[in-house]
Amino acid sequence: MATAFSLFILRRQRYHWGMTEQIISAFVLGLVGGIIPGPVLTATFTEILQSNIFKSLRIILWAMLTETIVALVSLMALSSFNLTEDFFRALSFIGAGILLWISLSLWRVQRIDAGQRVHFSLGKISAMILANGMLWTYWITVCVPKAILLNEQIRFGQYVFLILVEVGWLFSTVAVALAFSSFRKLLSHPKFIPVLFRLFAATFVYFALKMTYDSIVFFATK
Repeated sequence: MATAFSLFILRRQRYHWGMTEQIISAFVLGLVGGIIPGPVLTATFTEILQSNIFKSLRIILWAMLTETIVALVSLMALSSFNLTEDFFRALSFIGAGILLWISLSLWRVQRIDAGQRVHFSLGKISAMILANGMLWTYWITVCVPKAILLNEQIRFGQYVFLILVEVGWLFSTVAVALAFSSFRKLLSHPKFIPVLFRLFAATFVYFALKMTYDSIVFFATK
């Protein structure tokens, strides 16, 4: 009797630890995702230099909303539409084109004024994120399976997982933006502006080429 009770307690402890581990991993995945250099951070840094940290929050919050849509669609796609990784890899080619288009605007900036500023419209931000095949693949292959596992442990676990990932992402992205903003005066010097914006442009080109290369390798090795 005592042995059976001990086994019951041990199973309950393992169950709760497994659930806790999934919850912690969701937040950590978001934290790491928020500090990985990418188009969203580059656009955020650009807006900080052009305006201020408060204007950049518009990009961050809209990016989070768009990524949440990606997460929800990924959940639906994996459970209902049976979409393969091929679809999302092909989407990367469109994303690469969008990044190259934005990089051309960044490259031409010589000074910060009304005529020289790069405008990140909500549509442009959404297109940049929605056409990022790597983001879709990340959710499909990493986050969604973990979300489904948590759903088996608690009610609406997949949505709890999604929310925790996005909260972690928002926390780390805002933290990095605040750190960058503290050096805004130094980085806004006229001598630095063309160099910085060309660096941002080169960053966008890098991600465009990387997305294209990864997709080509994926299709070539199938």
